[in-house]
Amino acid sequence: MYMTGFADEAAITLDGQIKATQELGWQYIESRSIDKINIHNLDNKAFDEVEAKLKDANIKINCFGSTIANWQKEINQPIDSSIEEAKRAIERMHRLDTKLIRIMSFALLKDNEPDNQMKEERFKRLRLIVDMFLTEGLTPVHENCMNYGGLSYKHTLELIDNVPGLKLVFDTGNPVFTDDRSQPKPYPKQNSWEFYSAVREHISYIHIKDGVWNNAKEDCDYTYPGQGQGCVKEIMADLIKNNYDGGISIEPHMAAVFHDNNQDVDENEMYNIYVEYGKQMQKMILDLGGIL
Repeated sequence: MYMTGFADEAAITLDGQIKATQELGWQYIESRSIDKINIHNLDNKAFDEVEAKLKDANIKINCFGSTIANWQKEINQPIDSSIEEAKRAIERMHRLDTKLIRIMSFALLKDNEPDNQMKEERFKRLRLIVDMFLTEGLTPVHENCMNYGGLSYKHTLELIDNVPGLKLVFDTGNPVFTDDRSQPKPYPKQNSWEFYSAVREHISYIHIKDGVWNNAKEDCDYTYPGQGQGCVKEIMADLIKNNYDGGISIEPHMAAVFHDNNQDVDENEMYNIYVEYGKQMQKMILDLGGIL
């Protein structure tokens, strides 16, 4: 088992992301954005600089937090942007010796019911994308986020059944604020432990997020790990019990939410929360008998 994290929640620049990683004593970053641009969308000059800085710091990228097929990509629009992102990611993953890449299953059709989401087209597109990575010896992992597979654990398992070779990254916090669209209306929120238990055998990677659903503001109040409704301690204990040896990637969301462009952030607060979050997560794992 090893620690990593979405270091763009510690700092906007790669220098700051490396600094936070080194302060935690970690070797890895799950790279999403650098200077507010996704790693697979950086221009060639900027990527060359990233590669050089990582090498100098002896820091590795364990996973690309890509935007491939994410909640910004409509299923009823051409697939071209995700294919181009995948091509760029593959070349850069080979350069950095990165084996994992996070993908999703396209945005939901907001005005459509769960059983009217063009699922066959989603399966077709994901088979194409997944095969692109598998052919290159790389592992695409689907996240239970704001996309078709995030509708419920049943929808995630449906993806697994229809997309050969697809593995999962399970985010502990996403069920806290996500409706369970496999249930009748009014949709209840998902249960993190139930979701995890149902998909456990397909999990290759873990994202740690935690929070409490706030009915009054219809949003999630994000917390340090183990202080919310994400069942983080229970899930970590089960992973340790079953000899999980993959990555544990922190995504605090407490000072910075990646997809909230309107949010004002204090960069010192971002950095300090990220480092403290990492320390608390490490302590939890060690207290539960895990080995890092």
